[in-house]
Amino acid sequence: MKAAQERTSSSPGHTDVSDIESHDCRAISGILSRIGDKWSVLIISRLGDGPHRFNEIKRMIGGISQRMLTLTLRNLERDGLVSRTVTPTVPPRVDYALTELGRDLLVPISALGEWAIRHQSCILAARARFDAGEEAQTPQQERVSAG
Repeated sequence: MKAAQERTSSSPGHTDVSDIESHDCRAISGILSRIGDKWSVLIISRLGDGPHRFNEIKRMIGGISQRMLTLTLRNLERDGLVSRTVTPTVPPRVDYALTELGRDLLVPISALGEWAIRHQSCILAARARFDAGEEAQTPQQERVSAG
């Protein structure tokens, strides 16, 4: 067991597998599902350059509904990643910004985004190869592989 732990140890500043295993996986899962959903990632990325109003965020993120943007911003605020500031004007002005915790999360999200951009062509090619292989199966092969 000790040898396995030594193999999983990591460099300073990184969490090793045994650290993750010692935490409640459900709690970690809940956090990762929140910060890993596509709308949260896009909102956090867009707020990385500074505070924005609701409609600005909606325009910057194509395809998000008003309801989904409201729910996602509320959940990010609840998790302490986004702050909401209301300025008492007519109509009231509401700005959303990353908190210190949200800015800290921007680092790994940016790294994942850069990784996705760098590897997009490789992933698309792998998908095409996989899909071509799936289409090449005959109905008999599909029945055998499903059984």
